[in-house]
Parts: sequence; C-alpha cells; structure tokens
Amino acid sequence: MQRLKTRISRSFVLVVLCFLALAVVLRAADPLFVQALRFIAFDSYQRLAPQAYDPDLPVRIVDIDPASIARLGQWPWPRTAMRDLVMRLTEKNAAAIVFDILFGEKDRTSLDEIVKRLPADKAARISGLIDGQTNDEAFAEALKAAPGVLSIILTNDKSVAPLEMKAGIVFAGDDPKPFLHAFPGAEGNLPLFNSAARGLGSMNLVRNHDAVVRQAPLFFRLGDKIAPSLAAEALRVAQGASTYVLKSSNASGETAFGQSTGLNHVRIGALEIATDSASAVWLKFRHSNPAAFIPAWKVIAGEIDESEIAGKIVFVGASTPGLLDLRATPLDAALPGVEIQAQIVEHILAGRALTRPDYAVALEQLLVVAFGLLVAGAMPRLAPASAAALGAFLPLVIIAGGWISYRYWDLLFDPVYPSLALLLLTGGITFYIYRRVEIQRGEIRSAFGRYLAPEVVEDIIAGPEKLTLGGEMRQLTLMFCDVRNFTAISESLTASELTTFINELLTPLSDIILRERGTIDKYMGDAIMAFWNAPLDVSGHAERACRCALEMTDKMSDLNEMWRVRAVAAGQPFDDIRIGIGVNTGECCVGNLGSEQRFDYSAIGDEVNVTSRLEVLTKLYGLPAVISEATVKGSPNIEFLELDLVKVVGRTTPTRLYTPAGVLDCAPAQFARLRPLHDSFLRLYREQSWDDATDALAQCRGVCIRRLDTYYSLFAARIENLSNASPGPSWSGAYTMTEK
Repeated sequence: MQRLKTRISRSFVLVVLCFLALAVVLRAADPLFVQALRFIAFDSYQRLAPQAYDPDLPVRIVDIDPASIARLGQWPWPRTAMRDLVMRLTEKNAAAIVFDILFGEKDRTSLDEIVKRLPADKAARISGLIDGQTNDEAFAEALKAAPGVLSIILTNDKSVAPLEMKAGIVFAGDDPKPFLHAFPGAEGNLPLFNSAARGLGSMNLVRNHDAVVRQAPLFFRLGDKIAPSLAAEALRVAQGASTYVLKSSNASGETAFGQSTGLNHVRIGALEIATDSASAVWLKFRHSNPAAFIPAWKVIAGEIDESEIAGKIVFVGASTPGLLDLRATPLDAALPGVEIQAQIVEHILAGRALTRPDYAVALEQLLVVAFGLLVAGAMPRLAPASAAALGAFLPLVIIAGGWISYRYWDLLFDPVYPSLALLLLTGGITFYIYRRVEIQRGEIRSAFGRYLAPEVVEDIIAGPEKLTLGGEMRQLTLMFCDVRNFTAISESLTASELTTFINELLTPLSDIILRERGTIDKYMGDAIMAFWNAPLDVSGHAERACRCALEMTDKMSDLNEMWRVRAVAAGQPFDDIRIGIGVNTGECCVGNLGSEQRFDYSAIGDEVNVTSRLEVLTKLYGLPAVISEATVKGSPNIEFLELDLVKVVGRTTPTRLYTPAGVLDCAPAQFARLRPLHDSFLRLYREQSWDDATDALAQCRGVCIRRLDTYYSLFAARIENLSNASPGPSWSGAYTMTEK
C-alpha cells in the first residue's frame, strides 16, 4: 500500500503541475474563446452597474432624426442646411462642433452641380442665376468661422493619399507608433472642407472579435504619422489646444524597467488621460438617453436655448434608420456611432479611469497557479464536503475580487478564466484522488478495522498518507487503567450483572480515550491498555494522555453516583469503585504483532512494562494516577506533584514519578500551600534528615488533602524503617519495587 500511495502522489503532482502549466500557457496565448470569456465578465460588470447619464457633462448630440428628415427633406441635405446648422451652433457658442459625417462628395443640390447635369441650352440659361458662391463654399465659409471638427475614415487602401492633420503631436519616451493601430490610407472630406475645419479626427471604432465596442483608441498610425481620433480632436478643439503630448514607456515619471511597452498617458490640453499601450481607453458605457439628443431641425429653426449649446462639445450625427452607423456596446445591441463618440468624450470629461493594468495578465496567471496549488495541496487533506466548499469558495473569491476592483477602483481583471481553470482543476482532482481513496478505504478498513476504534480508522482514511504499516519504533505515551479489588466486586455479582458493570465502566472510559485521540490496544477483563501517537502522529500526545487520566478520574465520580443510586434503590450496600491509572512516555515497537493466522495492532517494549508497573503503584500510594517523568516533561500545561523515585521490577535505573494535581480533589489554594512543603519534605527525605523530614511530613499533612493520606502514611513508615537501617551515603532515595 505504501508503494501505491507514493506512486499516486507522484502522478498526482505531475498531473497538477501539467494542468497549471497548460493553463498559464493558454492564458498567455489568449485564444478567441479566452477573450470571449473575459469580455463576458467585463460586459457583465457594466450591465450590473451601468454608468448613469450626467446632464451636467458638456456634451450634446445634434440628431438628424426622422422628424428633422421630415421637415428638411431627404438626406443628404443641401450644404446650405449644414451651413445654417453650423452658424446656429456657432452663434450659441458651442465649444466644438463635431461631425460624425463624411463630406467626401460635392453637394449635388448646388446650382453649379445641377448645371453640369443639364443639357447645354438649359445650363446656359441657369448659369446666369449662379451668384458665384456654391453651397460647398458657403458651408466651408461657415465651418471656417466655427470650432469645427470633421471626420475621416482610416482605410487599408494604400492608394489613398495621407491627410495632413490639424494638430502637432509630440511624445516623451519611446516611439509609440509601433503600438498604435496602423492604417496605410484615409478617406476624408473635400479638400475645401478639410482646410476650413479646425480639426480632423478618425471616426474608426476598433471592435473586438464579437463586434462589440469596448475600447476607444485616441490615436492611430496613418502611414508613418500619428492621427488623432474624432473624440481626441473634439477635446482638443474645445480647449483651443494646438498640440498633443503622448507619454510612452521610459518617459519621465513612467516606469517600464527599460522595456518598450507603448503608451501610458495622453495629454490633450488640460486633460491627462491614462491609456493602454495602443492609446485606447476602456469605456464605461451608459444606456442611450434621449436627454443627450437635440433634433437638428430645432437647431436650424433657432428653437434651442443657448444654455443647451454654449460651452458644450456638440456632435452632429444621424439616428434615422437607413442613415446611421449602428454599433454594439456591452449595454446596447445597436447604438448610433455618433452616440458612441459622444460617450467617449463623456467618459474622459467625467474623469473616469477604467483601466486594465499592465500586470493584469500576470496577476490572473498567478491566481491560477497560487490557488491551483492551494486546491491541490488542500483537497487530499480535506473531507469531501470541505474540499467541495474550497473548490467553490476560491472561484467566488476571484469573482468577488474582480467585481470589487471594477466597482470601487475602476480596474478590469478577468475573473472567468482563473475561476474556470480552478473549477476544472477541482473537478479533475476530485476524480483523480477520490477514485483512489475508495480503493485505499477498503484496504485500510480491512487492515485496521479489527483492532482500532472506528473514529481512528476514519482518521486514517481521511489522511492515508500519514499511515505507515508494519512494525516501527515510535515515541508513544502509554496508559494502563485497572479497577481496584475487581475480584471481590465480581464475586458479589451475577454473570449478567458483571457484564453490565463492565460495559457501563469501560464504555465511558473508552470514549474519553478516543476523544483524546488515543488508540485502545486491548481490554483485559476490567483493565484497558491504550497508547497515543500511533498509528497516526498525535501532537501533544503526553499531555492528551494526562488529560485523559484526569477526565477518567472525574468520570468515576459520576459512575459511582449512578451505581450508588441503583444500589440504594435495590436495598444493597455499595462501596465506591476506584481505578488506578499508570501513564508513561517512551520509545516502543508498534505495528502488526501476532501470527499469520491472527494478529493485532499493538505496542511492545520495556516502556510498556514500566507503564503497567506504574498502574500497580497507584495501589501503594493510594492515588488514582501515577505519571512518569518523561510524560510530565511533555505536559507543560498540567500541574503535577512529585511522588517518588522508584526502581520498577526489571529496571535498575530509578524512575521519577508524579501525580496530576487534578486528581488530589483539593482547592487550588490548598495545592499552592502544599507544593513548597512537599518539595521540601522530599528533599529532606532524600538527604536522610529523618527528624526534619518527619516534621516536614507533618506540615504537609496539615494542609489536609485526604487523597494523600495513604501516601504520607507510607513515607512515615519508610522514614521509621530507614532511620533504623541507616541506608548510607550511597542511597539515592529510590524505592525498589518488588511486586509486578
């Protein structure tokens, strides 16, 4: 069985380590299904605690909604309508007018464009009506006078000429361009509009594999240049800033330990924004709110109060079906692109700092390894219910930690992958270990069920790795317990009464032994032999045995009271039943002892014999318990009274004996008075100062502890004999035991 357990242990460790290594590698590879699990968790956070709409944030959306289409005609509107929109917003002091619309073609409703599509004779008649300014020029003129920001789309079309950006970009630290989302080309607006606008920003929204927008890059790489996003340009123009400052790894104040890790922060005017390495910010979304929208027709008609526009960043976009660019967010399956742009700006202006730290992956891997090792180390030592509770509790801790980090510190940690890895590990360990436990349980019950208490057998089953079968030398604490005058008691009882008496006596005493983690070796009529620290290690076994002796002595008072009541009811006389307990600690051989046909798990050795002699000495001293010096040294929390130095039968070296203070049936104050007097008496006795020893003995008796009367009478007789015999200077004070 021992070889089987070793083999299982090694294979178990190997399986656990392989699983944890695979889990770490899989997380580092980050395949799509791992990303999907992570995004499910992050989306759940937002659904549980969505961001509330804050009307005080200076962001509004001028909406080309169905009502505006109905009033102003089908889309695209004439550029004169867009001019009027820009002029009204400029008049009402908008901080920035941001179009989530591309103006890549000329206005086909402009007369100069209409003329181009007419026959020559009709074109000639209409050409005279043109006043010289086209619709596009009118829009461009209004745009030039406004804090306008136009959109561009970054593309993978290398043939499209790169655009010139409106703002300067400087960076501190490492070059951030290798970390940005890269595009070789861009599509924008008519050059006339690009020149008139104060800002040009990319309206690209980087979506995850499930097409959900969760992050917003503030900058992109366009060819070999850096291009800002539409939201970044909106913030820059609204503040009147001319330059972006990008702080990368190894910049002043940024720690990267010499590694190039990309962007850390972006400064836009007075705003410093923490980003990931690719300049993206994780967004806390809100549900779409009508309060954020202003119908475009109301703006053009002048029906909007200036307080709704002044000092605000105004996005212009469409929510009309068929015109809008729908995107999915963690909260909404379909949201207009313009509203996502507006929420990006709201997120930044509100000072939200939802971040996924650089160390998040390492921490998640560490949780898998640390908690995995904890589960693997603890489960084999736990009961099934406790193991299951641990396997369920740790994932709950991780999930709760992820939620708390998001809710209170705006940190994004993935609780799903570590939790799933731990659940899989727990399930695998459960299958792996308990399949073998069932085999070992059968083996252990077969080997130990015949001679160990069921509770001890269950302990062995719960921790079979602690078990060593076969004979071995172990440090044991042994106990012999015997009933005084059992022969006389048995003569007065019938066979049935004697059986009842033995059962009533040994059952509670055995319960005490088992409760104190002792192993009952055997019953010998009215006697019990027990030991501690085998077959399992028992911490503080000497003290446990002494506590057991004290409890057994106390239990005899209850038993005697029960038997006395029964005897009185039967009209029979009754004398108290007394027991004697010997306790000793030493090295013994313990294991399967006997023959091939029959064997017992037992202990043998000189210390076993000494223990039986100590039980016999309880008769001599008239005390319930006699404890050896070795046991006393292992019981620091129990008070003892030294009794004697005795050479037990079969030994030449004397053994120092004690009795627990708890069996003397005296008050603590009495014992405190007796202790120094008693120690002085023993010292004088061993110094052969017989007269002084006699006086000291009288003082001890004066403390009036009745349990010691027999003991002190014994020593009074010894002093009288020794004073006449003059033992000589070589005498050590030891008493030589002549009876077994």
